[in-house]
Amino acid sequence: MTTLATLPTTNQQHILTAIDAADLADGTKRHYKRVITEYAAAGHSLADAAALATYAAGLSNSGRAHLKAAVKLWTRGMINQVKGGVTPGDVATAQAAVMRFEALQEAIHVKAAAGQKAHTWLTLKQVKRLVDATPDTVAGKRDRLALSLLVGAGLRRDEAINLTFEQMKLQPVKGKLRTVLQIHGKGAKDRVVPVSDRLAALLDEWSAVCGGKGLVLRSVGRRGDVGESISDIALFKIVRRYGRAIDKPDLAPHDLRRTYAQIGYESGVPITQISKLLGHSNVATTQRYLNLDLDLETTISDFVPL
Repeated sequence: MTTLATLPTTNQQHILTAIDAADLADGTKRHYKRVITEYAAAGHSLADAAALATYAAGLSNSGRAHLKAAVKLWTRGMINQVKGGVTPGDVATAQAAVMRFEALQEAIHVKAAAGQKAHTWLTLKQVKRLVDATPDTVAGKRDRLALSLLVGAGLRRDEAINLTFEQMKLQPVKGKLRTVLQIHGKGAKDRVVPVSDRLAALLDEWSAVCGGKGLVLRSVGRRGDVGESISDIALFKIVRRYGRAIDKPDLAPHDLRRTYAQIGYESGVPITQISKLLGHSNVATTQRYLNLDLDLETTISDFVPL
């Protein structure tokens, strides 16, 4: 039976392995692994709840939140492992181990945000200005498509950078074919996102540049040579660059996803449909952005002026 006492002095590798195996977005894993690595580098043990609490108190609220979530993910798995291996002869030892793991979970206190956070949504005119700001170059065409996938299909940043041409599908609806994206979303939840004819055309045009295989979004060199992939930081910078062009210097990729939802809501798309298109587990999550079957005939992307 595994307990805190039977683990090595430093538990960094245990928790990093647990994070890698978790069903989380790549960006989330990076945040969790970073705070754990920094904690271990400071010479602290994850078996020491007091040291964990003291260290966390010196972090920003977001840093504490990431550290708390990472520790909770790891300890939850360890508690299950202890419970699964307990025998009648070591119940007391198992109970003590569970209590110590629970103490680690409770060692970090994260201050809940007060009030309501002001998010950014773009108007239809601002969306049009945003995508029209992209130049008619190879990099500009890539940027237009990147922005369009966020605001015209509601993709998360990780979903956009990991989207492949193979995830583009054609679905029949009322005598014609609609392009849809088969998205592998957060929490291993797949969903189908129908897109407008204009966004489908942008995908087809870029496919001709990239050869129609592999990742959709790619790096572009100074001479217009197309690479193999793009990082989430690079996508963030693309959004910021064009945000500045429309006097929205703090524009972030998630703001475009919120805008997608808001445009859909204001255009009369049912909130249950919006929730499904965004890949939310419940409508309450969608409501913070602002059970019908997926409608392939009318979709949010049709109303976005790309």
